[in-house]
Amino acid sequence: MRVIPVIDLKDGTAVHAVRGERERYRPLRTPLAEGSDPVDVTRAVRDRLGLEELYVADLDAITGGSGHPQLLAALARETRVMVDAGVAGPEAVARLLDLGAARVVIGTETLPGVAALGRLRAALPDAPLVLSLDLRAGRVLSPDPELAALGAAEALERLAEAGAREAIVLDLARVGSGEGPDVELLRALHERLPALALLAGGGVRDAADLRALADAGAVGALVSTALHGGAIQAGELRALRSR
Repeated sequence: MRVIPVIDLKDGTAVHAVRGERERYRPLRTPLAEGSDPVDVTRAVRDRLGLEELYVADLDAITGGSGHPQLLAALARETRVMVDAGVAGPEAVARLLDLGAARVVIGTETLPGVAALGRLRAALPDAPLVLSLDLRAGRVLSPDPELAALGAAEALERLAEAGAREAIVLDLARVGSGEGPDVELLRALHERLPALALLAGGGVRDAADLRALADAGAVGALVSTALHGGAIQAGELRALRSR
């Protein structure tokens, strides 16, 4: 079971995400590090919790700003980073890979549609892409009305047909909520698409949630609040990585 810590970047600072309501995000406070400098937080999570992978959401880039390429490069020098910067074209993907990203996240929140993923995969057949099925309370987020009108399972099936091989199932309404992950949705998606590697995101409270997700078919999970709040300890993480 891969446990992947999350850093959300806003104005160059690591922030605490709450239900995808980005206007409410405030600088991260964590006992693992002093302050909310993203590089310091990344080093602390790596060294104190033994986690060698990181998911980074560049919120400024996702919302149409210039983003933080130098900071992303600095984080990539510290650990294996998967980056969501709102990109959907081959040139933008290539730029993130040149910065050192181990994987590039293609989120439905900014993806123009299923065909756009197909074109991207055709242009970069071997690129380390990770789809993010972005949801809010179970509904697909996408600027494409056709994709947004689909249920989560049908949307993911079409995106898998277009070339997705690994996918994050991320419900923004659960992020930072303490409500727990949607284990049953993850189970249903795994049963429908067993060849697709699934990562769960949103709502993880403790190690029991991670075990439940693993039993439902997840190969990993994105976690933030539970790590910085101390609900999941280093020993539990070691046990989970051996599952």
